[in-house]
Amino acid sequence: MEQMSMFADSGSQPLAARLRPQTLEEFVGQRHLLGEGKVLRRLIEGDQVSSMIFWGPPGVGKTTLARIIARRTKAAFIDFSAVTSGIKEIRGVMQQAEDNRRFGERTIVFVDEIHRFNKAQQDAFLPFVEKGSIILIGATTENPSFEVNAALLSRCKVFVLRALETEELTALLRRALTDPRGFGGQEVHLPDALLARIAVFANGDARAALSTLEMAVLNGELDASGGVTVTEETLAQCTSRKSLLYDKSGEEHYNLISALHKSMRNSDPDAAVYWLARMLEAGEDPIYIARRVTRFASEDVGLADPRALEQAVAAFQACRLIGMPECSVHLTQAVVYMALAPKSNALYAAYETARADASKEVAEPVPLHLRNAVTGLMRQLDYGKGYQYAHDADEKLTAMRCLPDSLAGKRYYRPAGQGEEAELVRRLEAIEAWKDAHREE
Repeated sequence: MEQMSMFADSGSQPLAARLRPQTLEEFVGQRHLLGEGKVLRRLIEGDQVSSMIFWGPPGVGKTTLARIIARRTKAAFIDFSAVTSGIKEIRGVMQQAEDNRRFGERTIVFVDEIHRFNKAQQDAFLPFVEKGSIILIGATTENPSFEVNAALLSRCKVFVLRALETEELTALLRRALTDPRGFGGQEVHLPDALLARIAVFANGDARAALSTLEMAVLNGELDASGGVTVTEETLAQCTSRKSLLYDKSGEEHYNLISALHKSMRNSDPDAAVYWLARMLEAGEDPIYIARRVTRFASEDVGLADPRALEQAVAAFQACRLIGMPECSVHLTQAVVYMALAPKSNALYAAYETARADASKEVAEPVPLHLRNAVTGLMRQLDYGKGYQYAHDADEKLTAMRCLPDSLAGKRYYRPAGQGEEAELVRRLEAIEAWKDAHREE
């Protein structure tokens, strides 16, 4: 843990560390929280900070904001890392906070990456938050609904920090070129168009934007007077691959697959291909995507186009056989096919309704006429008695009931009438009409 030493001399720190904002006026972004009159700004300026959690992607100012609060608040401030600390360290900090409280001093404990704490470690904070020994400020890139204990979360106000806009990042980069803490003491030639390109490449991450700028300037072309010129070629080398925010076990993983699924369902091939590319370029396992597309083929297309399942299974096999990057085109074919196919969730709805009945209703025995009489005893007990073999009938149909008596007449599969299901609607209606007529006989 670290107490106030975080404000020590920066020395030869990276550009992002040297330019870390010291005041709310220097802070870039989060106008929805820190604009004039906004709730978080009022809490900070009024020194009325209570326990809170900052949730947002990397590089948006979670730690910086906590340090600004430390400068503004009239409280002891302890910087605490969830990566390097355990129960023993937590108890030591809590004891220090308790001592401060006895002398009338508040203590703010800032916990970076609070989602990395396990339940026991998070529980260790709870009694001290409850009785006011500490004001807890946690920072996390993960959804606190899933990663922070409910009891602790209920005692903290969650503030959602957003990825920075391209214009905000561009302004930050311009300041880096003129600020004495940045490159203000050098003559740097870097056109606005290239600054904007860095801002787009950073993808909302201020730290990434400043790191890219620093790399570009350090690799720029020096002239005789000591000035630096950053060319398109230099910048291209520094931005060869965009780092997409993605955690294959975190919320963004599920957000992206949800976006892909819903784009296909809404018959939007362009959006579907975009979300597919986002996942693949961020390193998602193509087999996972292929499995989800295969599920979609029956859940959202079904018998409206039975070939959808064939396309999905073929793409799945292609992914297994050749892998990335080659299989990206096979997944694209499957995704576009799903998006353009007629839609029906009749199979999904049929199973869900039947599952509910199978789970909740009385589990009636299988009707005797549907049982196989494989032994003499079974035949004596009327197993198979009354069974009607459909192939013996001219229409290949019988009026025999196959559901348990309590579910007689229940309908599970209700075709939506899209695509090839339109013919299934007509066929199902004809079958039901024939059975009704022959049961009356």
